[in-house]
Amino acid sequence: MSEKSLSPKDESRRKLLTATAYSAAGIGAACAILPFIDSMNPSSDVQALASTEVDISNIKAGEEKKVMWRGKPVSIRRRTKAEIDEANAVDIKELRDPQTDAERVKAGKEEWLVTIEICTHLGCIPIMGQGDYKGWFCPCHGSQYDTSARIRKGPAPRNLEIPPYEFVGDTKIKIG
Repeated sequence: MSEKSLSPKDESRRKLLTATAYSAAGIGAACAILPFIDSMNPSSDVQALASTEVDISNIKAGEEKKVMWRGKPVSIRRRTKAEIDEANAVDIKELRDPQTDAERVKAGKEEWLVTIEICTHLGCIPIMGQGDYKGWFCPCHGSQYDTSARIRKGPAPRNLEIPPYEFVGDTKIKIG
């Protein structure tokens, strides 16, 4: 039977079969590609680490609490009035990575400093309360940070990083 001899009924049947075949192929392709696209999403254990809430009610002035966030050590430090005053007294023109103390803390919560404790030089873990500035001291290559975690001495190019965080109450901080 040639194309020219198809009746209108056969022609509409052929169009229906073609449309059905294309639809089935499209649905099959979508079913095949969706698991691949879904595999690019972060797993549930990674999503759980996207943010963390920390109880800060038991941290006294001058103390810190260390937690892990996204596989990085984070320090939550409750600074004393003297540490805050010392950080505010620094002339930012002297700093390699100029930032005021107010830029590194939340307004109204200046006593709390939240930092990622990874040296910006080569990724070592600095020690709190050490060095000339009584902030952080990196034992690997001698970088020294002040009480606002700003680089003051040594090879580190930048201040200690401040993670995204917010206060979700008077006694809780949400990091991430």
